[in-house]
Formats: sequence, structure tokens, C-alpha cells
Amino acid sequence: MGTPANEMLKTIKTLSDAEKLKIVDALLEDLDKPDPEVDRVWADEAERRYKKFQEGSLKTTDYEQVMKRYRTQ
Repeated sequence: MGTPANEMLKTIKTLSDAEKLKIVDALLEDLDKPDPEVDRVWADEAERRYKKFQEGSLKTTDYEQVMKRYRTQ
């Protein structure tokens, strides 16, 4: 007899892609634990970038330019 994980994997292989995605979403949600330190670092970075944007010292690229670049690749 296999481990519970191996038994689940056998069952998962029989599921539709939509059912598999539900399982993936549930697992990722369960594993995604909030980390206050990471949240603080990202908030600080966002604030830094916003200030630079307001000052006009942040180089920006128009959405259409970005999309044009990726459409031609």
C-alpha cells in the first residue's frame, strides 16, 4: 500500500484539468502564509517608487510600447 500522498496523486491523475486547478489553488492558498516582514519590504519599495514617479525621476514606459515590444518577439 502506498503513502497517503501517493494515493492522492493517483486519484488526482484521473481528474479533469479544472478539478486539478481547484486542488492547486487550494494548496497554494494553504501554503501562502502572510509574512509581515515581506509585506513591509514591498510597502517600502512601492512607496519609494511612487515618490520617484511623483518627482519625475522614475523612468516609465507606456503600456502600448511594452505591448508592441512583446508582440514583435
